[in-house]
Amino acid sequence: MRKEGIARKLIGYALAIVFILAGWQVTAMLVDNPALPGPAEAFPMVVQYAGDLWPAFLVSLYRVVVAMFIGTVLAIPLGLACGRSPKVDAVFAPVLYFLYPLPKVVLLPVLIVLMGLADAPKITLIAITIFFQVLVTVRDAAQSVPEQAVMSMRSLGAGRLDVYRHVIVPATLPELFTALRISSGTAVAILFFAESLAGSTGLGYFIVDAWALLAYPKMFAGIIAMAVLGVILYEIFDIAERRLTRWRRRG
Repeated sequence: MRKEGIARKLIGYALAIVFILAGWQVTAMLVDNPALPGPAEAFPMVVQYAGDLWPAFLVSLYRVVVAMFIGTVLAIPLGLACGRSPKVDAVFAPVLYFLYPLPKVVLLPVLIVLMGLADAPKITLIAITIFFQVLVTVRDAAQSVPEQAVMSMRSLGAGRLDVYRHVIVPATLPELFTALRISSGTAVAILFFAESLAGSTGLGYFIVDAWALLAYPKMFAGIIAMAVLGVILYEIFDIAERRLTRWRRRG
């Protein structure tokens, strides 16, 4: 990314933070309820409870990163196969249409029974959700690759793997990273749900525990940490997209 692009992004983030904090403060003043403390009350709690927040942040980061990696790695090959092979798609498409609309969070009680209260059910639940989101995106992107591009490569003597490497995969990368950026928000939301209901670690548990104690500023410290987690994931995918899709370089 060029220095001008970095500067614009930093300025954009600064303006966004100012806007959010101003809106937060105004809303807190209008509501005038202890359940919605202002940023001046919440941010000092981030420092005060840093000793508890940091381990919880690392646990949550580990869970969501591992889950997104597993879900993505499993979804990409199947999505490419479904997108480029009508026979494969005919087998998996009906299953996909049936399972994709199913809210994956309803599987949490089953996963807890099968896997316990440790990391496994949380990671599995997020991975399943990411798997279907990435699978649908990659499948549709692979299907939309112009046949002329494929035939041009084959006319030059390219084999199947060459076509995938030089045509299909590059063509699907932009849509893949778009799906990953969107899915990062979904993953964090599911992470909060899973950690708040199952287990005693992570940012989700930290937030719900503070809520149960009516420690609202502490609760918002956890919310701030979870927001930072989401921004980090989003930026990771944005940077990866810029580096791997240089032909679509933005300003």
